[in-house]
Amino acid sequence: MFDGKTLQHWKSTEFGGQGLVRVKNGMIEMQQGSELTGITWTGEPLPKINYEISLAAQRIEGNDFFCGLTFPVNDNPCSYIIGGWGGGVVGISSLDGLDAANNDTTRYQTFEKGRWYRIRIRVTENGLMAWINEQQMIGVVTKGRKISIRTEVELSRPLGIACYSTVAGLKDVRIRELEIAETTSPITVPELLKADDL
Repeated sequence: MFDGKTLQHWKSTEFGGQGLVRVKNGMIEMQQGSELTGITWTGEPLPKINYEISLAAQRIEGNDFFCGLTFPVNDNPCSYIIGGWGGGVVGISSLDGLDAANNDTTRYQTFEKGRWYRIRIRVTENGLMAWINEQQMIGVVTKGRKISIRTEVELSRPLGIACYSTVAGLKDVRIRELEIAETTSPITVPELLKADDL
């Protein structure tokens, strides 16, 4: 979904106060805005369920989330937040009206500036599972739960990536439809992690 040379089917998200978005050194660089900077997918329609999306992201400067990945769950989007609320919160925004810092997906991790992290999230009818590098961070059954996004990232729909008061880099953005066995596998819930597990 990114060729390393041009933005192609991505556009800078018009949050208002956003920083510059450009391709630099083979990555998408999102410069610090006041407060959100991001990109939104403008290409062909993508799967809404039973798919997996992955990318590499890094925090170049700043101390808040460097990857806020907004993605569809059928017709209701939500966001996978990496490094929010002052730098360390990982979670899903929002479930039952509660954002990534205040629901059962909330995790806390330390992130190094300038280091690439592999971000991956799997979306099925059963629920969501998400990873950073090879470490599972989130497993949540979504049946019977309200899925939504914060109003601040409404313009990221249907698929977008944003950062908050931070300079961020993105590359290797990919999406794939799941195999049948993957769509029916149970949702596993990870144990709490230590900060150095990544």
